[in-house]
Amino acid sequence: MSKQAIFTGAGVAIVTPMKADGSVDLELYRELVEDQIQNGTDAIITCGTTGESSTLDDEEHIAVMRAAVEQANGRVPVIAGTGSNDTAYGIHLSQEAKEMGADALLLVTPYYNKTSQAGLIAHYEKTVNEVKMPTILYNVPSRTGVNINVDTVVELAKNPYIVGLKQANANLASVAEIASRCDIDIYSGNDNEIVAMLALGAKGVISVLSNVIPRETHEICAKWFEGKPDESRDLQLKYLELANTLFCDVNPIPVKEAMNMMGWNVGDVRLPLVGLNDANKAKLRAVLDKYGLLKA
Repeated sequence: MSKQAIFTGAGVAIVTPMKADGSVDLELYRELVEDQIQNGTDAIITCGTTGESSTLDDEEHIAVMRAAVEQANGRVPVIAGTGSNDTAYGIHLSQEAKEMGADALLLVTPYYNKTSQAGLIAHYEKTVNEVKMPTILYNVPSRTGVNINVDTVVELAKNPYIVGLKQANANLASVAEIASRCDIDIYSGNDNEIVAMLALGAKGVISVLSNVIPRETHEICAKWFEGKPDESRDLQLKYLELANTLFCDVNPIPVKEAMNMMGWNVGDVRLPLVGLNDANKAKLRAVLDKYGLLKA
């Protein structure tokens, strides 16, 4: 099979809204997906870190993925977060995602039990060779405790099903080396590095910021690909403070609070995460007000 880009531009790592009783609000989730599509988002990434996948039970995880696929209805790709620190369970979720029509998988590195680089290769090869669908590796060592080394990416990129890498290790030098050594689509995993990554050949971003300003995040990438790098850079810098403030606490705590302040009523994060403290809440409110995003 030949490798083709799953998407180019800004994909949203979409939040999972919760009702007052703590259950998943699938109706509102569909509204969020629709709003993203209407505002130019290039892909929906469901059940990722921002979607609180680690606290979704099996039934919820499958229901959320299905809602994304059904609502998108082929208009933009849906990439399902199905990674786990249990390879067999990750395969189970991945097969569910494939059967319901997801376009690709996002597979985070195994967390807590971690593994060696050889273990990463075995884990990913086992998963993609069984499920047989396009896959984006997700490298976020600040959360998982394990980094996918460059040599490991180069080796995994030989697999026809491994088509992309979400790089969130804040190491631009590694992005340059990967781009120079293998054929794999790279996506920024950090909203403050979008243009820098595009300059190194990235296809776009898998974005937290897109939850709050989908049109503008899309435009950061679109302007770059239209051959307008200065405009792309200017948008990156314009929204840099907002992007950084959405990480004033552990993701997705700030972005869900921001969306609540904007009137989306996506509810609370699930324990063990807790809401913003008063100082960060005031900081976030001030930044949203500066950008004209607070609900009137």
